[in-house]
Amino acid sequence: MDAVAESANQFELTPDQRAVQEMSRAFAADRVAPYALEWDKARHFPEDVIREAGALGFGGIYIGDDVGGSGLGRLDAVLIFEALSAACPAFSAMISIHNMAAWMIDRFGDEAQRQRLLPAITSMQHLASYCLTEPGSGSDAAALKTSARRGPGNGADYRLTGAKQFISGAGASDVYVVMARTGEDGPKGISTFVVPKDAPGLSFGAVENKMGWHMQPTRQVIFDDCKVPAENRLSDEGAGFRIAMAGLDGGRLNIAACSLGGAQSALDKALAYAGERKAFGQTLDRFQALQFKLADMETELQAARLFLYAAASKLDRKAADATKWSAMAKRLVTDTGFDVANGALQLLGGYGYLHDYGIEKLVRDLRVHQILEGTNEIMRVIVARSLIGR
Repeated sequence: MDAVAESANQFELTPDQRAVQEMSRAFAADRVAPYALEWDKARHFPEDVIREAGALGFGGIYIGDDVGGSGLGRLDAVLIFEALSAACPAFSAMISIHNMAAWMIDRFGDEAQRQRLLPAITSMQHLASYCLTEPGSGSDAAALKTSARRGPGNGADYRLTGAKQFISGAGASDVYVVMARTGEDGPKGISTFVVPKDAPGLSFGAVENKMGWHMQPTRQVIFDDCKVPAENRLSDEGAGFRIAMAGLDGGRLNIAACSLGGAQSALDKALAYAGERKAFGQTLDRFQALQFKLADMETELQAARLFLYAAASKLDRKAADATKWSAMAKRLVTDTGFDVANGALQLLGGYGYLHDYGIEKLVRDLRVHQILEGTNEIMRVIVARSLIGR
């Protein structure tokens, strides 16, 4: 029995959840894993394969089925992203970001917006990106400066001005869910807009040269008096910060799942190598020091997996402490995932440093998970505040 199946038994997944897990693993093994290293090396965005995932329901995992979504829960989503990231964390993370943007439209859009925008997104005919971070505001999201003012005449549109930084899928995605300031400084002056790629005044910066996540483009999204119809504003003016924060609980669980799957893949590679590579007359897995290291990696990953599944279940139940658990899970699993992948690289020695063995890619890809969706330092702030009553 493999490690993922062992954890699934401990957590008592339903037959439907096991079926979702197996379907995701099969797609990842067939359509992603054989090509992941080449995509990374060539910095190729596999848009065709990402769109294929829409046929499996991965374009609207926790979106209502009336607009083409799968109507699944957050634990189901975690199982999907864990499985996909075993093949490529960057591929899985792109689909996670798409789903977070789609969920915001589903949850906060009115019925006309849902029916108009979501069918193309849930099918992945349209890819979606999420735009919150700016060059001057990362963790302090409430300080964002991108502005949205009513257009001339009858105010049937808004004009957006500013820039968003570190946007995954920028330039490739068809739809952008954007947080912009419509009022006073601080969180109460922020609103949310759905901006199509062909909006007048929308452009993109150069593709960033990153440490990892090479298979997906990361660019600035630039608004120069960008014209957006007023009917594309989600909810009321001033509701944007609440919308942004609501989306982050699920996003944090998803990115934790991406770390978990990637780290499990790294451990599996290390185990295989240790059983084949010989030194001093025996395979590496016969040395007790390395056995202890492998045992610790397995223990930490299993603990992280069970904690993540528990946090996702809390979000499904809308538990009062779901935000705290989402923050704890994001911090714990992304830290653990990086440490396990890095430890696996060390076990392979010089071979771990070579691209063809696949582990150095996992280390590079997993490192950013400790930063995005709220840095792990901010996760500690969230947890601490919940403990001391703020």
